[in-house]
Amino acid sequence: MDYVKDFIYLSKTSGKQTIKSMKKNWPIIFSGLVYSTINLIAFRLLGILLVGPLYILSGIIFAIISSSLLSNYLYLLFNIINYDRFSFQDFKDGFLYFLRKIYGILFIGYLVNLLLSVFGPVLGNLSGVLGLVIYLGILILINALPETIYLKSYGSWDSIVYAMEFVQENFINWIIPNIIFLGLLYMVTGNILMNLLNTHLSFRFILNPFYILLYLIGQLIFSLMMIYRGHLYRILSTSTRRKRMFMGKF
Repeated sequence: MDYVKDFIYLSKTSGKQTIKSMKKNWPIIFSGLVYSTINLIAFRLLGILLVGPLYILSGIIFAIISSSLLSNYLYLLFNIINYDRFSFQDFKDGFLYFLRKIYGILFIGYLVNLLLSVFGPVLGNLSGVLGLVIYLGILILINALPETIYLKSYGSWDSIVYAMEFVQENFINWIIPNIIFLGLLYMVTGNILMNLLNTHLSFRFILNPFYILLYLIGQLIFSLMMIYRGHLYRILSTSTRRKRMFMGKF
């Protein structure tokens, strides 16, 4: 019964904080349009500039661009969760704020994929199934990695380790709200978010009013989910169930 009460307490507290933050920081909904535009321009420019021998640099440059966009978005969330506001200056500063940490995490992910590709041929037909199981396992076990990046002062590897420990300690309270949000997002937009480090829903620049409306609704749900995760993470990572029950009673 205490676990149910704790879940309800967390839901109410995080929900109220999320609504308050969303009212003050509603422009976060349109950040996805900015990131989609930057991605499109960067893709077109790199396609023109990186030809011939220079193409070998495309993977590194794309990783840096992806890391900088993720850094920017997480820095906006950092300001929303901690200070309940973000400014244009925060947006400008955000591209570099977590860049080194995020790039380090992506590099670790690259090494893991490299190892899987090396051992894949040995496993034969099982390699695809095993790869999917490992991917889903990682997706669940370090699901709190984005919040760990911007709310904890750990390095790349330590962030991964802490995110895993956090999910193990708070599995029910963390996973259930995420499933609800992702299910709602799928029902509205048809998007299945399988990438752990998302910054936005991809906008395909289709100038159809209905599509644009659905996209904005999807971005609203996505923004609510990410802000809710931030508030929930901060509560869970700075308190115990016993402490929360005491606070809930008084």
